[in-house]
Amino acid sequence: MKLAENWVDYKVLATGDGEKLERWGNITLLRPDPQVIWHTKSDLTKTKGLDAHYKRENTGGGHWEYLKKIPEEWVISWQGLKFSIKPMGFKHTGLFPEQAVNWADMTNLIKNAKREIKVMNLFAYTGGASIVCAKAGASV
Repeated sequence: MKLAENWVDYKVLATGDGEKLERWGNITLLRPDPQVIWHTKSDLTKTKGLDAHYKRENTGGGHWEYLKKIPEEWVISWQGLKFSIKPMGFKHTGLFPEQAVNWADMTNLIKNAKREIKVMNLFAYTGGASIVCAKAGASV
């Protein structure tokens, strides 16, 4: 397993009880994560500096509970690229930072190919991979 360790503007701060506490630039969010099946030692909702918490509803979906006023949208960067972050009504933020490990691999493959690379991103949900590939020199 590879970890996306080359982030400056993003960090997982803590996980537990089905939630993930993350720092996105200077904004701290707590979001559900169904893969987090272990318990936490402390109540993540009581984290000092927490800006917003996405709360699931029993009927499906959920909503953001804002504990502080935060921008509707803000920018974080990775390897010189800038990404717009915007909390959505279904817990997403517009970016999957764990994909940075794949972005780094794609960048290396493209830069070391010694030939023209063309990429068609069939899963361009956020556009992150497309932007990374274009920056690396691929025709996207």
